[in-house]
Amino acid sequence: MVVPVIDFSKLDGAERAETLAQIANGCEEWGFFQLVNHGIPLELLERVKKVCSDCYRLREAGFRASEPVRTLEALVDAERRGEEVAPVDDLDWEDIFYIHDGCQWPSDPPAFKETMREYRAELRKLAERVMEAMDENLGLDRGTVKAAFSGDGQHEPFFGTKVSHYPPCPRPDLITGLRAHTDAGGVILLFQDDKVGGLEVLKDGQWTDVQPLAGAIVVNTGDQIEVLSNGRYRSAWHRVLPMRDGNRRSIASFYNPANEATISPAAVATSGGEAYPKYVFGDYMDVYAKQKFQAKEPRFEAVKAAAPKSSPAA
Repeated sequence: MVVPVIDFSKLDGAERAETLAQIANGCEEWGFFQLVNHGIPLELLERVKKVCSDCYRLREAGFRASEPVRTLEALVDAERRGEEVAPVDDLDWEDIFYIHDGCQWPSDPPAFKETMREYRAELRKLAERVMEAMDENLGLDRGTVKAAFSGDGQHEPFFGTKVSHYPPCPRPDLITGLRAHTDAGGVILLFQDDKVGGLEVLKDGQWTDVQPLAGAIVVNTGDQIEVLSNGRYRSAWHRVLPMRDGNRRSIASFYNPANEATISPAAVATSGGEAYPKYVFGDYMDVYAKQKFQAKEPRFEAVKAAAPKSSPAA
């Protein structure tokens, strides 16, 4: 099996219907697809690669002193003493930091801020175009998903970026790169390493590589798209395997609802009724923070149980 690769430029031409169908298939059958010819200049992507790699080099010593490294070294030492050891299941072998409009950004390397501001502006536009394609495929008015994320324009959707590196791991059998999970938010756009693999998506009970592809942007649907589509689009389980060789770069941007936005499948007409509850996104994030690496269905049940009951009619 191969994760779908879609030429996004064809959305504006004679092959629009076919391209929309490919996007629908990616959302419905995989929860993952890759976009090529997406409109983001390749020169900008090269600059993003450079500033993020330069940034990691400044952080590398800190990673070598981090808890995952210390934990793995302790396991290896215990093994050398003849002790029985078990793989770690609650740590990830990654170096990460987040950037968004309300936080402090790295000032070194000097080109980081300017490059990432330009990149994030392009990514945000691409995310909104992808959401418009989802609107059309779901039979919704253009802008429906974006409106849901903004509380009908009352709030600003959250757009954050996670910059990750997965350094070489001497014992990938003893620790995970990133534990299996679904993403909490809406539309996730990933600029992954084009040489070092490791990202896998769960499809039909089988873990499948999200193959490195130069210049591509990987798109996956989060839990909120699953709810808004009433389950027609599914958020997919995915993970990152640690690698003995290579230093995997991963830059994931999340176009999420505002914390105050109310999410529900009410906009999608189905004969079977609504399969998901109505809730405030911030409440869902409170649950997700505690249950990220657990099954997603109990998270929906938790926010359903926490939802305020309607007052009886007078």
